[in-house]
Amino acid sequence: MDILNIAAILVTASALFSFINHRFIKLPTVIGLMLISLVVSLLFLAAGKLGWGHLESHARLLLHSIDFNETLMQGMLSFLLFAGALHINLDDLARQKWVISSLATIGILTSTFLVGGASYYLLSALGIHLDFIYCLLFGALISPTDPIAVLGILKSANAPKSLETKIAGESLFNDGMAVVVFIVLLGIAAGGQDVSAGHIALLFLKEAVGGVLFGLLIGWITYQLLKQVDNYQVEILLTLALVMGGYALASAIHTSGPIAVVVAGLLIGNQGRMLAMSEHSREHLDTFWELIDEILNAVLFVLIGLEVLVLPFTRDVLLASLALIPLVLASRFISVGLPVNLLRLRREFSPGAVKILTWGGLRGGVSVALALSLPAGEPRDVILAITYSIVIFSIVVQGLTIGRLVKSAM
Repeated sequence: MDILNIAAILVTASALFSFINHRFIKLPTVIGLMLISLVVSLLFLAAGKLGWGHLESHARLLLHSIDFNETLMQGMLSFLLFAGALHINLDDLARQKWVISSLATIGILTSTFLVGGASYYLLSALGIHLDFIYCLLFGALISPTDPIAVLGILKSANAPKSLETKIAGESLFNDGMAVVVFIVLLGIAAGGQDVSAGHIALLFLKEAVGGVLFGLLIGWITYQLLKQVDNYQVEILLTLALVMGGYALASAIHTSGPIAVVVAGLLIGNQGRMLAMSEHSREHLDTFWELIDEILNAVLFVLIGLEVLVLPFTRDVLLASLALIPLVLASRFISVGLPVNLLRLRREFSPGAVKILTWGGLRGGVSVALALSLPAGEPRDVILAITYSIVIFSIVVQGLTIGRLVKSAM
């Protein structure tokens, strides 16, 4: 199936599901879209059991034609991260810098090793053998959080602005950090990389620190170009070039594209919008990137819901998924609680901050995409099915209840 037909089907499905959700179901957009696409997937599976296998086979053909990992990690992610960073106030972010940086570094590493270690023993007890390094890979890919589904709910629940900034800031940076940790562990699993502490430190510097520096460079160059024009079409094209060209170049020089795009987005969203654009250009830029964000998120969450058609579920894997959901939440609670309680010695936090950050740490498309990037084999099938189950639980159950938790904690 060619790319035009795939895009046409996905956009059409996203539009129809958006209409159904907005008109009848009235759930938060991304949660509603994912639920509707999940129900449609289950109906296709049921149709196959009832003898209408052609419907299921056509749906499977569509999904097999889409490389989810490539689509998200090399396509959508750069746009979504830039759109998210564009509207974060740098002063608000600076006030929360220690919280966000500790959650995106200490939190990710703590979660990776807690989930990896605990899942190794839990899966063994359930009769599923997975090498320890693959359990650590699972810990790395399930640790990054996705702010998309939760930020709108936090706003409607009148959550403190500082809490919104913590969740959004952590999510923007921990995608990049989790990818760095995942790459290191995947190299060890493949047996093709030196595992010395020096090599790991060098790789971290190249990916993470290099990503920050490269993001500052491409953001500064774009900022200088924006200052010289007052034409919103040209300015939007420049930001598109920054996102697409910058992400591609970061990948080519083996530094972190996600971190580079976030840093560049923060620079353009603050300095660029205020000092290099007219009010007219700002309005068009904001509208354009909000629309890109909405469209890509709609397609992404429809894809997540449809992926159930091609995942290798077994009874043992489903039991393992149910057992690992509370384990992942407990690990998130510890990995958030440690840095927050240490920082409480020097600063104030909102009531129930740890509980809200734990329950509001939704997993999303990045976790599924990283699981799909694992080498083919039984470990990949097990990890992929468990990851998908946790993502679905996270978006539906946590996403639909976080608003009530915020109101009760406030």
